[in-house]
Amino acid sequence: MPLIHNPPMSHIEHKKLSPAVAHCYILTISDTRTLATDASGRTICDLLWADGHQVTGRKVVRDEPDQVREAVETQLANPDVQVILTTGGTGITSRDTTYEAIAGLLEKRLDGFGELFRMLSYQEIGSASMLSRAVGGLARGKVILALPGSEPAGDSSCRRRTSGTGTCEPAWPPAPSTTTAAGSSTRPTSGS
Repeated sequence: MPLIHNPPMSHIEHKKLSPAVAHCYILTISDTRTLATDASGRTICDLLWADGHQVTGRKVVRDEPDQVREAVETQLANPDVQVILTTGGTGITSRDTTYEAIAGLLEKRLDGFGELFRMLSYQEIGSASMLSRAVGGLARGKVILALPGSEPAGDSSCRRRTSGTGTCEPAWPPAPSTTTAAGSSTRPTSGS
């Protein structure tokens, strides 16, 4: 098999080649929430739309590793999704199993995502941020980001203040330039 070499690319070139609009799916992992009571998922959805991204769907599943993995794998197979954001199940209680369910699916980890998330959280909640197992990575050419389930955590992870300017920008990487263009432009109001 021939060796494939990717030419060096600066972060500026990477951003330039990345899609301006990411097609995202939001998966809430919770034993108690519904789409109607899912403040974290709703916050992430609203922030994505406000930033010009598309949300192809939202769903709530119980914090059961098989259900989480199945829901993520369904979206990995969905050609209309480039980014899968999960919210919930990243803590350290016995019911928090999102990390275990998702980490095994990742082909490449984006360790900087969890590090950045915990740094931003530390600025707001102090050392309790160490209890988060937020993780990000790539699987089948798609970005997967696992976030804590609190509404403030969803807000912190989706946006970070740009010092001095008063504007906000996403605190996650752009969809990789290797992802395929995806399609839905309708805002979901129910699970799909």
